[in-house]
Amino acid sequence: MLLQVDDIGRQIGGRTLYQGVQFQVRSRDRIGLVGPNGAGKSTLLRGLAELESQDSGHVSKPRGVRVALLRQEMDPGVERPVHAEVSSALREIAEAEAEVHEVESEIARRGTVSAELADRYDQAQAHFRTLGGFERDARVAEVLAGLGFDDEARKQPVRSFSGGWLMRIELAKLLLSGPDVLLLDEPTNHLDLPAIEWFEETLAEFRGGIIIVSHDRSFLRRHVNRVAELDGHGRFTFYDVDYDRYLESREQRRTLQQAKQQRQNRKIAHMEKFVERFGAKATKARQAQSRKKALERMKPVAVEPEKNRRMKIRIPEPVRSGDRVLTLEEIHKSYGEQKVYRGASLSLKRGDRVALAGPNGAGKSTLLRVAAGLLDIDSGSRELGHNVEVAFFGQHQWQELAPRRTVLEELEAGAQLDDGSRLRSHLGAFLFSGDDIEKRVSVLSGGEKARLALAKMLLRPRNFLILDEPTNHLDIESREVLEEALSGFAGTVFFVSHDRTFINALATRVIDVNEGILEAFTGNYDDFVRQKSNRNAAVNPDSPTEAGSGAPRKQVRRHEDRLRRKNRERTLRRIERLEATILEHEELRESLTWKLGAPDAYRDPERLRSLEQERTATEEKIASLYTDWERLADELEQFSEGEDAEA
Repeated sequence: MLLQVDDIGRQIGGRTLYQGVQFQVRSRDRIGLVGPNGAGKSTLLRGLAELESQDSGHVSKPRGVRVALLRQEMDPGVERPVHAEVSSALREIAEAEAEVHEVESEIARRGTVSAELADRYDQAQAHFRTLGGFERDARVAEVLAGLGFDDEARKQPVRSFSGGWLMRIELAKLLLSGPDVLLLDEPTNHLDLPAIEWFEETLAEFRGGIIIVSHDRSFLRRHVNRVAELDGHGRFTFYDVDYDRYLESREQRRTLQQAKQQRQNRKIAHMEKFVERFGAKATKARQAQSRKKALERMKPVAVEPEKNRRMKIRIPEPVRSGDRVLTLEEIHKSYGEQKVYRGASLSLKRGDRVALAGPNGAGKSTLLRVAAGLLDIDSGSRELGHNVEVAFFGQHQWQELAPRRTVLEELEAGAQLDDGSRLRSHLGAFLFSGDDIEKRVSVLSGGEKARLALAKMLLRPRNFLILDEPTNHLDIESREVLEEALSGFAGTVFFVSHDRTFINALATRVIDVNEGILEAFTGNYDDFVRQKSNRNAAVNPDSPTEAGSGAPRKQVRRHEDRLRRKNRERTLRRIERLEATILEHEELRESLTWKLGAPDAYRDPERLRSLEQERTATEEKIASLYTDWERLADELEQFSEGEDAEA
């Protein structure tokens, strides 16, 4: 056990964020902390890191266990180079190195080496070596390369980087510091797709425990093996299953609660009717009184509320465009000495849903702004097709909202005369209703501003939507609603997103942007990754490669081996948990069988019937669990066969 959370609770401004939070963090745990925006997830993480006090309960850990939280802010004025700043996370190595230098200085000062100094020097060198001091620079370089810092960037002062890159520096320091428990709050928000893939591989090899808040569903599905849920109403529920099973269990749990509540309501109605009918009759008075007392003692079955309100986006049918929507021919674009595009060409047709992929800085946002006509090109041509109407959504679109306006006034600013009657209903679809529409933009959360910006863009939708990170600041349910709306959109969509699930749901084509070159791949993101890996493996079957320059066969094989091992370990853990659950249910069945065999069981027909129903339900559950066990055992055997084949 690395971390013990015992019944903690937190209130802010009279509102209960959470209460009764209780769970353990163990080695190799990957706990997804989920819930709507504003539910208190970030507050809970700070509480687990002991950066905020709790109103009740406590958090404990064994001596020596280190818990580290990914900070969301960093001093932007740091002068030292990135490499030196990140190296500062390896304090033990720096202290051991200082000890070596101190002994060397002492030897130089004395001009001779005594037995005592020689012994001290050997010990200092051995300690430095044991801590990995001689590999320090290589470790730092590997992490920085994985997060997208090239050789030149590592030499630049920290202050020269923007917020997203500062977060990467903070993440690099956190990974190198070697904590036992990682607390990660939206770690992939500022990472591009190549960096996310590297980060996932790094976390897969981490032996400690992780609690992670993320709206990246691909990330949650690949890594999470337990789920902690804050529902936004103060309630906390822990699910000892992976993310997909959590989604199923949450619905099953609520369905079961509803069934229990309905049974209880029928029972209450029957008892109340009995009391009302026979309460005055002498022969039935005692029974009526007994039922009345039972009613008073009865604890109502609680049913979790429906999911939090969802956006209800329906994009009206746009004006039909011509078949050809956009043509870019031989475009050139530079920023000073930096040449972003040198002769790139691109063509989009009606109905295309095209995603751009590639590292940050490759020019994806530049290409979107050129396509939208918001950025001039140095040479080449941009041509829109017949009847094409463009709507652009920038990744910082919410920052362009007027802070002093109310929500309704902000929407009115982009409306036309005949939009007036539907402005309030349109805002309601984006979860702004009642007093919400009179809120000033300045007091809105990041998620609310993102929703308002989307509402403005989709008030009068055009037939060509250009979207730069439209899911930023949206919670998972809002992302799913936006996916559904765009999937049914009859126009053309050209977009950038770091949400792989979002790309998979929408894209019919992915264009890889790298060093000014555009390369198209048919299909969604998974298709793009597979095609690119296969192509690179065919071109370079055995040759070594520099990090980040491709994916030759050996690298692909190593990646597949790591993925197979990770999936095998996950399946093993699920089998172990399943076997423990089966044992619990078999013990329960044995207990019920014993109770049914007791002589007094037959004196109470109602209790007998209840016991028989419970045993039947338990047997059905055991059968279902064994079906799951057999399926997982087959999966495990397939992993083993795959390893044998590779060998």
